[in-house]
Amino acid sequence: MKMRLHYLAPLALALLLYPATAEAYVGPGAGIAFLTTFGALFVAIVVGIASLLIYPFRLIYRFIRRKKPPKKADVERAVIIGLDGLDPELVHRYMQEGRLPNLTKLANIGTFQKLDTTCPAMSPVAWSSFATGVHPSKHGIYDFLTRDPKSYLPDLSSTHIGSPNRTLKLGSWQIPLGKPELRLLRKSTPFWKILSKYGVPCSILRVPITFPPDHFEGTMLSAMCVPDLMGSQGTFTHFTTQTKDEGPTGGQQVRVTVENEKVKCALPGPENPLRSDGSTLEMNFDVKLNRAKRTAQLTAGKTSVELKLGEYTDWTEVVFPMGFGLKLRGICRFRLLEIDRGFRLYATPVNIDPMRPIMPISQPVIFSIFLANLIGRFSTLGLAEDTWALNEGVLDEDAFLEQAWANHEEREAMFFEMLSRTPKGVITCVFDGTDRIQHMFMRYVDKGHPADASNQPEKYEQVIPDTYAKMDAMVGKVLESVDPLDPNTLLMVISDHGFKTFRRGINLNSWLMREGYLVLKPGRTETGIWFEGVDWTKTRAFALGLSGIFLNLKGREANGFIEKGEPAMTLAEEIADKLTGIVDPKMGRVAVEDVYAAHEIYTGPYKDQAPDLIVGYSEGWRASWDCVQGVANDVIFDDNTKAWSGDHCIDPRLVPGVLIANRELKKRRNLRASITDLAPTLLEMFGVPPPKHMDGVTLAS
Repeated sequence: MKMRLHYLAPLALALLLYPATAEAYVGPGAGIAFLTTFGALFVAIVVGIASLLIYPFRLIYRFIRRKKPPKKADVERAVIIGLDGLDPELVHRYMQEGRLPNLTKLANIGTFQKLDTTCPAMSPVAWSSFATGVHPSKHGIYDFLTRDPKSYLPDLSSTHIGSPNRTLKLGSWQIPLGKPELRLLRKSTPFWKILSKYGVPCSILRVPITFPPDHFEGTMLSAMCVPDLMGSQGTFTHFTTQTKDEGPTGGQQVRVTVENEKVKCALPGPENPLRSDGSTLEMNFDVKLNRAKRTAQLTAGKTSVELKLGEYTDWTEVVFPMGFGLKLRGICRFRLLEIDRGFRLYATPVNIDPMRPIMPISQPVIFSIFLANLIGRFSTLGLAEDTWALNEGVLDEDAFLEQAWANHEEREAMFFEMLSRTPKGVITCVFDGTDRIQHMFMRYVDKGHPADASNQPEKYEQVIPDTYAKMDAMVGKVLESVDPLDPNTLLMVISDHGFKTFRRGINLNSWLMREGYLVLKPGRTETGIWFEGVDWTKTRAFALGLSGIFLNLKGREANGFIEKGEPAMTLAEEIADKLTGIVDPKMGRVAVEDVYAAHEIYTGPYKDQAPDLIVGYSEGWRASWDCVQGVANDVIFDDNTKAWSGDHCIDPRLVPGVLIANRELKKRRNLRASITDLAPTLLEMFGVPPPKHMDGVTLAS
């Protein structure tokens, strides 16, 4: 790689000179902040500095000790472009219409085929199988969320954060005395760690489920499940003079007043990790309005930013004072939404600053600083496109698209930067825009969708086709620097799953309650969110996540009473038989294609962590929004009226991904290729035999 040691010295020095102003360590969650303490960052900084000091010696040592691939490599370089959610049927249609000339060129040179996804068909699951070459029961990721068996509450499936064992309390202040725990929960070994042992350089950019980053002799920038500074997967803030009974889902609403053309605001932060009284951090700032020019001036301490109506600011540093002169720093972008009749201001989730990362978001630790120095500050949040702000009407379609394409441009810049610095080995980057835009704009191509498609449907009906065309143009830029006819180069465009419309929701918890599997406490007719009001001593099954049903198993769940083994399998099969083929009475069509019992489809060492049943919805249906929040009531089927109008969390047979490559790739026995096949294929092409535990097989001819 061209990222030589002479780049590391000044960056290491810069890191050492930074004041220790961010001694907070906030863990990830799905809208829930799992808080640890400031000691985590202190430990991270110390470890990071030590790692930097010995890094050159480690490189020399490992260069001497590295193995040579057992076989002669078929390629010297592999370039993998991941386009999350790219759908094979839409790709074929747009190819036929002439919209995708570069993907068509690549397909004509080599391969274009459907790529089987995982069960369930979700990004964290599928990309984990891409990395490891194994089915979910061998890497342990089955959804975005899992349940805490002790509390039945949701927990993030990919990362574990544990607090230090001891703290020193000084009144209402607290100081950690132990080392916190931060672990990636994805099991099995990704292909880049295997290749790096054989001296094959790997640069892994924004591949989902890589937080915290793997330690290997290469470069990595983490992606999906990197939290914001609130400790959530993305909490925006909406400052407004308008009154509203409830704040928006996925964000927080702050009511403000305008006095003398000035607005005093406070950006909410996480709980103060130095306090034991639960007090939260905030950054105070003023906004001075200039209605004539339709602008405003935001001032926070020494920071001053001009706000233009309907435009995003650049990434702006935000500072949360914690006490003792310590500060928690991050970055966000602001957008002035209204200034005439009232005042509204949107702030993105507060991202980890890649220039001053308070958490390990890259490998090595200075890699994010290296990239930020090259391309400028960029979004680090795992789910960077603010879909909930559009769902709740805080952002409109134009603002969402502008944000999505700005995020894409950042990622494209880092990808091409590292592409030029990786003449040999593996360079891969996953782009999320295809997934997020299809989630939010499917209502414009699915005529008659229940979601309100705004007053200008013709304005947005080309957004999805144009998105595919923009991805094709990016592939064209790659073809300008990567010769697709070079026999020593493998070039692949892949997706983890396809996409379908999401018209109707199914509340599995409501169905389980109606069928007597989920029982409420006496006097209750429905639950609150996250199963509030459920009688766990009588409940046999409950749904959590986007497609999973868990049994209340004895010895696993806190109040479990269903015996493991034959009784559990019998119950699972009973529920599966009843739910498979269920008809939506309003539509008169089957809403559930199939239900998969975990004991029948999973055989790996982590099969016991899986939901006991995986629901394969039919095209057009998905878990309802109430179901996803652990709510049970008298509504089983309902219309999906949110902007989030497309999805892929359905029967995996209905949403295969895409595989396009510059050479012919075939699976043995003429079966369709699977996303699990890509890791062993890459290993084989670089002369490294795939480990026997991998479920995938090589596609190399």
